[in-house]
Amino acid sequence: MSSMSQKDLNLNKCRQFGEIPNYGDESVIVIPNRITPKELNWVTAQISEKNAKYILLADENSNILEELVSEGNENRILTFDFKAGRIDDLRSKLAPYLSEKAAIVFVPGKYNAQKGASLHFPSEQITKILNVGISVAPLFIENLSETQLSIEDNKIIAHSYGEVLESENLTLAAYQESLLKAGEHAFSNHQIFEDSLVFSILRGLKLKGNKTSIYDGNDGSETRFTKIFGAAAAFSKIIRQTTDKKRVGIVLPPGKGGLVANLAVLLSSKVPVNLNFTAGSEAIRSSIDQANIDHLITAQAFVEKYPAFPWPKKDKILLIEKLLPPLKPKIILWLIALKVFSSKRIASLLGISKKGDTDEAVLLFTSGSSGNPKGVVLTHRNILANVSQFGSRLDLGENDKVLGCLPLFHSFGSTVTLWYPMLEGIDLVTYPSPLEPPKLAELIEKHKVTLLLATPTFLRGYMRRVEPEKLKSIKYVVTGAEKLPKKLAEAFEEKFQKKVMEGYGLTETSPVSNVNVPNLSNTKNEELISSERFGSVGQFLPGVAVRITDTNDDSPIPIDCSGMIWLRGSNIFKEYLNLPDQTNDVIHDNWFRTGDIGKVDKDGFLYIEGRLSRFSKIAGEMVPHETVEAHINNALGYDSESEKKIAIIGIPDESKGESLVLLSSVDMSEDAIKDLRKKLLNSGVAALWIPKKIIQVESIPSLASGKLDIKGCETLARS
Repeated sequence: MSSMSQKDLNLNKCRQFGEIPNYGDESVIVIPNRITPKELNWVTAQISEKNAKYILLADENSNILEELVSEGNENRILTFDFKAGRIDDLRSKLAPYLSEKAAIVFVPGKYNAQKGASLHFPSEQITKILNVGISVAPLFIENLSETQLSIEDNKIIAHSYGEVLESENLTLAAYQESLLKAGEHAFSNHQIFEDSLVFSILRGLKLKGNKTSIYDGNDGSETRFTKIFGAAAAFSKIIRQTTDKKRVGIVLPPGKGGLVANLAVLLSSKVPVNLNFTAGSEAIRSSIDQANIDHLITAQAFVEKYPAFPWPKKDKILLIEKLLPPLKPKIILWLIALKVFSSKRIASLLGISKKGDTDEAVLLFTSGSSGNPKGVVLTHRNILANVSQFGSRLDLGENDKVLGCLPLFHSFGSTVTLWYPMLEGIDLVTYPSPLEPPKLAELIEKHKVTLLLATPTFLRGYMRRVEPEKLKSIKYVVTGAEKLPKKLAEAFEEKFQKKVMEGYGLTETSPVSNVNVPNLSNTKNEELISSERFGSVGQFLPGVAVRITDTNDDSPIPIDCSGMIWLRGSNIFKEYLNLPDQTNDVIHDNWFRTGDIGKVDKDGFLYIEGRLSRFSKIAGEMVPHETVEAHINNALGYDSESEKKIAIIGIPDESKGESLVLLSSVDMSEDAIKDLRKKLLNSGVAALWIPKKIIQVESIPSLASGKLDIKGCETLARS
């Protein structure tokens, strides 16, 4: 280490982001999230350049101790048993070096962590170091082998220091927050995020397109991604000639038609807008008007299936099944071009830009569960970053297959089952609807699908209608959009022997920000770092930072305290289309106000406690609707984890600010209502939390995804 020259260290392969601590001003302990011998050489060389002394505080469990000693650092190494050692002993061991104003670099032990984990050793070790009382500098060191896209040729290892924690702020929560911010800083500097989505897809198809396919479950066909490109490239010329608008609407389900249409729009240098054809006509018209769309790509079967859809005139509808067959000669030419020419040459022939960065790439509309749909502008950077982020955690390879049955207007359906497979060369198995579990199970079994994405509502269909052996090939079952009920997760695991992993994200986060992934199997007899925790939505993906604020005044609070969740990262959307005020309401200094209430535990798992819109402030107290619903379901003996029978809604109240209304799809007599209130009080529910008004309804309004239709519920509550 000290014997190695700067040339030996190859420092040009390491890049520093963020401010470097003032080594030598006072003693500071550098705690990296992970470190290899080469990276440790880089860190200590950097310290030496500042004429500061350094000491290596190594876990006795470290697998690089021998290498450290062999580099001539015997006099610089302190070892400590971080599993069994006492804090006082650690403090005593470090005491002689504090007067020397040294940089003390922590060298973690050997632990087995999942790919993409932000921390590769137990958080309890950090707590021991923090309790010594010396200032701490969090250091994030990126693992390129885990986070870069397959098309990246980046060889530069990013290092980023977080804010130094002084003696008055030495808490685990502060370390976690600072480390995640440093990680976000390092991750955001991937140069590939400056490229355009379509150019990156082109590179991905050049690399793996002839080895990967889309298996369309609707007609049983298999089509190489290279052929999808050929069709899309030929079709893109028609799109360019047909409309001069910036955006093109698409009304198609998952399948090769939807894939061709979306790629063709990108190749025409326009923005694809997949419209929610299950929404009401008013919401659809609003989306079309907001996006300033004058042409739609669809199929005749869809026009006939959805007669209530506000279709434009026939000359404004591009029927993909009629337009593609005559293009066969051009499709063949583009297939040859893809094989012969470079990505840059093909991009030039198509007139597409290599650069994209923060320009609009995709426009998605929110579900409108709490109001009119808003256009969420996702940039090239957003999509590329999010594919890199969740790809690093799921770690799929050439033998894996993704099931694509979620609608393309759904953020997960768009990023994870549309762009991800083409970018990373993952086989895609599609079916037009997530509502046919038996058919989906047949496809899973036939094609050996390994990734299943579904909402809890859709998982219940598998429980009722699918035999266990059908899902044998599945490696990951990932769910989101609504809270994963414990009973459902347990029942699914018992039947299929597959754990359900809950994730979290919003359309505005492109969409994934957190996900649980199965713990590694302990084949090496090494201590495991947990990557799953039921009840949480998982740890943060690489490059996502978090902060928590007080819901009353948005003042910062520790991230292990319950409050408003804010996220920052390259996956955070650019803006709401044509809604600057609403954009400014939720984005401050690149931080996105999610609208969700939650907190982070000691191991970095995020817990969602509810949406702010599902809280009522009554007489100064924040009352969570979902918690009240759980109490009522329990008192009534309902299974709150299956079909929704009740819902709590807050309405304005002049005396208390708000009051609660109970919507019930089950008839309740006056005696039953009195009995319910008595049971709630006896179970310890505060009187303030018990709704005074009960409204009988035919059914509880829900969206197609299974989410509660808050807007619909509010209409009923106020009627």
